[in-house]
Amino acid sequence: MSDSQPTRILVIDDEEDVRNFITYNLTKDGFLLETAENGRDGLIKALQFKPTLILLDVMMPDIDGIEVCRQLRDDREFDQTIIAFLTARGEDYTQVAALDHGGDDFIVKPIKPNVLRSRINALLRRHKRAGTDNDQIYQIGELLLDQAKFEITLKGEAIEFAKKEFQILELLMSSPGKVFSRQEIFRKIWDSEIIVGERTIDVHVRRIREKVGDHYIKTLKGVGYKIEV
Repeated sequence: MSDSQPTRILVIDDEEDVRNFITYNLTKDGFLLETAENGRDGLIKALQFKPTLILLDVMMPDIDGIEVCRQLRDDREFDQTIIAFLTARGEDYTQVAALDHGGDDFIVKPIKPNVLRSRINALLRRHKRAGTDNDQIYQIGELLLDQAKFEITLKGEAIEFAKKEFQILELLMSSPGKVFSRQEIFRKIWDSEIIVGERTIDVHVRRIREKVGDHYIKTLKGVGYKIEV
């Protein structure tokens, strides 16, 4: 959080008690809060407020949180926005679906104030570290990844990538030939206490392969993935 400009956090949740609880606790810590009571209003306020971090409820009427996240990630303006889901549901399939659509983390309700602060600060630290990395350009054959432009091209043609897909491919391309286990990929990309199982990584890798072809990423059964040199 900057000393001169407070970090902007948008809370999208249909429960007034949850919105008030989060606003009260995070405002005390110097954050600038805005709230929305449904997904449709949340999308509008996100465009107006331009938050650094969005706390997004999964189960909402009208437009649920997963669809809100998908629409935000389809807008390049929100490529680097942190999105953490708020949910009382602990089923693996809900977590996998949310992360697959671009979520960065999960915070399970009911939320304790100290846990909320800890998770928010951890997400912001990770975001700050990512922003201080030297911009790199990685190239394997005809596949090129430009970190500064958040752009991937194949044979000179730009390909649209979701944030997590981009980060996974960036990780693999940063060390050609190195095998990354699923656990290592999850730890480096999500840096989260939430464990959703290996399927999350497999789904993302499958989508990357659909976009760049099967021959770039090699699977080592029972071990993990690597970029084939």
